[in-house]
Amino acid sequence: MAKYMYAPVSADENRKRGLAAHATATRDSENDEKLNERMPMCIGVCVLLAIVYVLSRTGAPEEGGLPVGPPGAVKGAVSAVNSVPEGTATSTASLKGAGHEERTFGHSSAASSTAVPKTYGSSSSVSSDSTATTAATTASTTASTAAAAAAVMSGVCTDEQVLTRAPSLGLVDPQNLDMGAVREAAFARTPPHIIECAAATAGADQSACHLPTETRYAALKQKGATLWMTGCTGAGKTTIATALEDILVREYGKHVYRLDGDNLRTGLNRDLGFSVDDRAESVRRTGEIATLFADAGVITLVGLISPYRGDRDAVRKRHEDSGIPFYEVFLDVPVDELKKRDPKGQYAKVASGELKHFTCIDDPYEEPLHPEITLKTHELTIAESADALFRVLREDGILEGAPKLAPRGLPNPDGDVIVDCHVPSSERAARMAEAETLPKVLITDIDLNWLQVIGEGWASPLRGFMREGALLETLHFNSLTVDPFNLTGNAMKHETTTDFEGFTQHAAPDRVSMSVPITLAITSFSKDAMEASASRDVALVTQMGITVAILRNGEVYENRKEEILARMFGVIDPLHPYIAHVNSGGPYLLGGEVELLDRIRYNDGLDQWRKTAQELWDEFEAKGADTVYAFQTRNPTHAGHAYLMREAGQDLKRQGYTNPVLWLSPLGGWTKSDDVPLDVRIRQHEEVLNAGTSHPGGLDPATTVMAIWPAPMVYAGPTEVQFHAKSRRSAGASYFVVGRDPAGMKGSLEAEAHKDDDLYNGDHGRYVLQNSPGIGDMQFLSFVKVMYDITDNVMKLPDETRMDDFISISGTKMRLLAANGATPCSATDIPTDLVTANCIPSGFMVPKGWEGVVDYYKHADQTERYIPWSRPRVEPPTDKGTTNTGVFGSTSFSLTRTSGESFWHDIPLQPVGESDETIINLVTEIPMRVTAKMEVNKSAPHNAIQQDLNKDNSPRYYTYGTPFFNYGLIPQTWEDPDVISTQGYAGDNDPLDVMEIGSNPLMMGSVTPCRVLGSLELIDEGETDHKILCIALSDPDADKIHTTDDLERVKPGTMKRLVDWLKRYKTSDGKPENKLAQEEPTSVQEALAIIRETNIRW
Repeated sequence: MAKYMYAPVSADENRKRGLAAHATATRDSENDEKLNERMPMCIGVCVLLAIVYVLSRTGAPEEGGLPVGPPGAVKGAVSAVNSVPEGTATSTASLKGAGHEERTFGHSSAASSTAVPKTYGSSSSVSSDSTATTAATTASTTASTAAAAAAVMSGVCTDEQVLTRAPSLGLVDPQNLDMGAVREAAFARTPPHIIECAAATAGADQSACHLPTETRYAALKQKGATLWMTGCTGAGKTTIATALEDILVREYGKHVYRLDGDNLRTGLNRDLGFSVDDRAESVRRTGEIATLFADAGVITLVGLISPYRGDRDAVRKRHEDSGIPFYEVFLDVPVDELKKRDPKGQYAKVASGELKHFTCIDDPYEEPLHPEITLKTHELTIAESADALFRVLREDGILEGAPKLAPRGLPNPDGDVIVDCHVPSSERAARMAEAETLPKVLITDIDLNWLQVIGEGWASPLRGFMREGALLETLHFNSLTVDPFNLTGNAMKHETTTDFEGFTQHAAPDRVSMSVPITLAITSFSKDAMEASASRDVALVTQMGITVAILRNGEVYENRKEEILARMFGVIDPLHPYIAHVNSGGPYLLGGEVELLDRIRYNDGLDQWRKTAQELWDEFEAKGADTVYAFQTRNPTHAGHAYLMREAGQDLKRQGYTNPVLWLSPLGGWTKSDDVPLDVRIRQHEEVLNAGTSHPGGLDPATTVMAIWPAPMVYAGPTEVQFHAKSRRSAGASYFVVGRDPAGMKGSLEAEAHKDDDLYNGDHGRYVLQNSPGIGDMQFLSFVKVMYDITDNVMKLPDETRMDDFISISGTKMRLLAANGATPCSATDIPTDLVTANCIPSGFMVPKGWEGVVDYYKHADQTERYIPWSRPRVEPPTDKGTTNTGVFGSTSFSLTRTSGESFWHDIPLQPVGESDETIINLVTEIPMRVTAKMEVNKSAPHNAIQQDLNKDNSPRYYTYGTPFFNYGLIPQTWEDPDVISTQGYAGDNDPLDVMEIGSNPLMMGSVTPCRVLGSLELIDEGETDHKILCIALSDPDADKIHTTDDLERVKPGTMKRLVDWLKRYKTSDGKPENKLAQEEPTSVQEALAIIRETNIRW
């Protein structure tokens, strides 16, 4: 084995090696002698190598072949190439591991998967002949090189002793130098990991010494990856790479660089020829550079023939070992096609004999066995090929800096975080127990819709009701700044109390769409309860008394309604339904992150169509979607809608997608009262899916997913449509179909500028959506006008040349026809005036779907027959001795005693056999935490407990807060309106009211022994309304509490909260405060006197 070492160039180098000072002096003459002896040989070798290199470059062709010169020209400067030696290991592993996917683009893609991999040019079957030929060529080359070397040596090195003594000095004869062997030996001696920083441990790689890859990618907003484009000369490697680079850099602002023969052989690979060893070294060097570029976050496009499979697989393994995405892109073009293209005339030179050893002709090209991507560029345009590569990068998340969270082909949710606020089932019991100890905050059914939106990930990255900072960003920028990877220290910016004094040095680096405020309005009652608590956490309780979530670290701030409405809506219309809702909210807002104690269910027969964002991901993935487009519905779906949805899918296929999946996305949250009810729309959509492709109004269930969108409809026009799109993207949609005037409505007669006219310009929504901040690369499909073609009974785009064959069926006309019970028209004789004929064309809507729509419009006045929007249907918390009918919380609800006894008249005043006068019977009408105002109906049979009504006959609910008491009546009592109080107020003509202040809810309709503690006298709308205070004997604290003084000692602050409730519980409905005859409760004896008096009056 030859020895290689550096000779010392001066006596001082010995000192650097650590030789003793006294030994240095004795060896100075020896060193000088060696220096003089070796220098001529070193100079000679350098000159020889320079000459050989110059000769090898003279007349060199472009990559792919060698020139054939005239007789006497220098030959053999570059040895002939041959195939990879037998037994060379080839790796077929990819970065994807078991999930490796081979993607082929081209019209004949289906056939390519079964094709036998080919080796063009010299194949393994003739390798022995090739080897013999190569050996002969190499021998000739060696002889020529030796002659040239001898001539050089004789002219430059005249000291014959140099050549004579070379072997004894351990030097190598330059005539026998094999650079391939030299490189191989050097690699063998070099450790695979050279550690140059203290942070890396022994045997580790350099990653510990650099910025973490995840941080780098997040900051750059893209991932590094290598696309290794291999194929024969003329296949289009450089052309397609250039086109792809142009798209990525110009249109998407990505960091991209191309490596190809031109820029590589100019510098890095300038010393390499086209021998097998040099080609292998070229591929290795390029692979190392590509690895470094990609590790730095650059999308690296390599265009090299790289004919040998083993060399390419070695580059793949290098990327795999570094955890870097690697795509082998095989440009699969038949040689005959390449000969026709021949952009540089090289194939013609091969045919004429001017070029020899041309890859894919008379030198081998080993076709990839398992390329990630195959492009049949003879079947694709340049743009189609570049777009195919672009889609792969986008679908695999390379164009995003964040880790890929969604299934392949689907976008990451906004903020690059998966939001799922549900408490794990293993922790649910503990959280429920904790919630019992926390202050209770009332949420309305609209708030419940928003809670579902937050908790299921539709408003990602939001994890709770907005804090003040998030609200301000939403109002002023229609977006949120986010820092999911904490690049600037702002990761928790929206999950901590808003700080108006301290700001980080750098703003959060990213912005995501968020146009609609998602806030929780509360009253002073809830605010006071929070402030009186030692915890900043609260339990969120529905109108029906169900605890559904915990809100953590609550932030209370002012509800500036005017600012919110002005920024959100941009119109002045006090009768706008959602504006009215905002104005009805409390004076404060509560922000904080939420934990859902269980899945939000509405129990209305439609829950099967309610899916979380992650469940939709799973369903899209199960259908093999490579993209998803969402179509929002607010009305029944007719054939025109179906036509647009199908055409949108076809358009996506024309763009290159293979399996676009439609998301039929009906509105599910709160809607205004004159919109089509949710259940009517869902049942009609079911018939659309059942019809499939058998009817022009049907949809293919194999490529369609229906899922209810849970958010309330706020009718905020261009502002709201941004949220419509954003929330669909967070659940997997890359495309959103946008119609005219999305989320708009007509102004009321109180509107400032547009009375009974569109509040928003119909074109503004689409325009704003296209240009909104934070919308990312989501694409939008326009909703165009279609008409009914009477020649074939199909809805389609009208043909301008035969407009007489098309009729328009507007939404207004459809509703009128449905209300009139229109039946199908004759298929062959469709009148132009459908309303007069009272018929509907058979192709307009699937028949069973039309029947359901007609049924609704015939009975639209029967409001309780339908489910207008997602409101929870809860089983009433009733006593086992009762029977109920109707829907709890609605005007249809009624509760009676199973025995037929009257709650008011047949239940005794006191428990049977009870001798203690302070113990009375309490009939519970409203259990603790329930806000549905229930009361005994004095005129109904058996005095049933029924829903109390507002003046407009709508169900009445408490809105001030969550009641912390059970509410009911004392049987056999009556506040006689003929009895006038000392303050001049008459009795309220009802049984005596009771407020039970124990710790647990009592069942509706239950009869509970209760100890009287005192009373409060309420003056309610000019009437005396006594409220008896008691505690159930079954309560854990009953033995400790006998008076209101005891109550204050055991449960401090209870009397203050009772007084506040009675005085102010109607203020949240816009009414004035009530009055109390006195704010201090009466004694027990005074309360008993009131009970005796009202019992006598009864």
